[in-house]
Amino acid sequence: MVSTDLPGTMRQIRYAGSGGPEVITLETAPVPSPGPGQVLIEVVAAGVNRPDVAQRAGVYPPPPGATEVPGLEVAGRIVRLGPDVAGLSIGDEVCALVISGGYAEFAVAEAAHCLPRPRAVPLADAGGLPETFFTVYSNVVQRGRLASGESFLVHGGSSGIGATAIQIAKHVGARVFATAGSAEKCRFCEDLGADAAIDYKQADFAEEIKRLTDGRGVDVILDMIGASYLARNLKSLAQDGRLVMIALMGGYKVDGLNITPIMRNRLTFTGSTLRPRSKADKAAIAEGLRRDIWPALEAGRIRTVTHATFPLERAQEAHALMESSAHLGKILLSTGR
Repeated sequence: MVSTDLPGTMRQIRYAGSGGPEVITLETAPVPSPGPGQVLIEVVAAGVNRPDVAQRAGVYPPPPGATEVPGLEVAGRIVRLGPDVAGLSIGDEVCALVISGGYAEFAVAEAAHCLPRPRAVPLADAGGLPETFFTVYSNVVQRGRLASGESFLVHGGSSGIGATAIQIAKHVGARVFATAGSAEKCRFCEDLGADAAIDYKQADFAEEIKRLTDGRGVDVILDMIGASYLARNLKSLAQDGRLVMIALMGGYKVDGLNITPIMRNRLTFTGSTLRPRSKADKAAIAEGLRRDIWPALEAGRIRTVTHATFPLERAQEAHALMESSAHLGKILLSTGR
């Protein structure tokens, strides 16, 4: 039910300094109030993402305007409207991208960054939609310009980002490849629609991509690894291919790189981060998702995959699971509301 008389306080997560999961603490804090163009969401579920782990480790500080409460995506019910909000009502079930504050029982979100809960997705699972779908859509469709009939490779295909990228690329009409770290994870990628999945622990993905594409390579690569994969990514691209980088799990410096393939094959090397982008940029991504992707989610043709859900007080376990990379799909926190 929708809260009519809101409590004055709520539970939320904070980091007691930088370090491992042990620095995650649960505290009581005032319920925030939405400002102009914002809404207050009674959070049912919040997604756990790699940037949350990096922030906890002290290597990814919150951008200006963010609170120190982690959490970049939520799903729940709107319980209060700020001034100048149109098109949303109290009681609406939504999922939203937030700049911070998701690990809490109530969170403030920009109204323009909210999307309706797809009918085919339970509200408790919709908390895993915004961060991955905003990231993949903006980088694969908008920045990478993936088109029907092209080919696509995503690294980490069994992650939340990877599972989303496989499905969006198939929805676009591409031939899809993924890398993953075990036979089980490769099967997971293929079950989601990947035409082939490569166990990077057993084979050189660049050689496999050349074999699978008859030597041509792929048109777009979505990469979360960074420096350690760069040379092989360039080798895996077709002429006029686009490499889009969104994380640096394998480092950010490359020594002795031969840039000749970039020139010879007319490659585009780009990338982005989502969290620091402007409110207007994120609103434009939300509108693109609403137009191009949300109908497929509504119909169940694209789905979110939840690996595990932890209560808010067990956020330490959720972070430990994220760092283990043993999950298939999304990790969520539940507020119990």
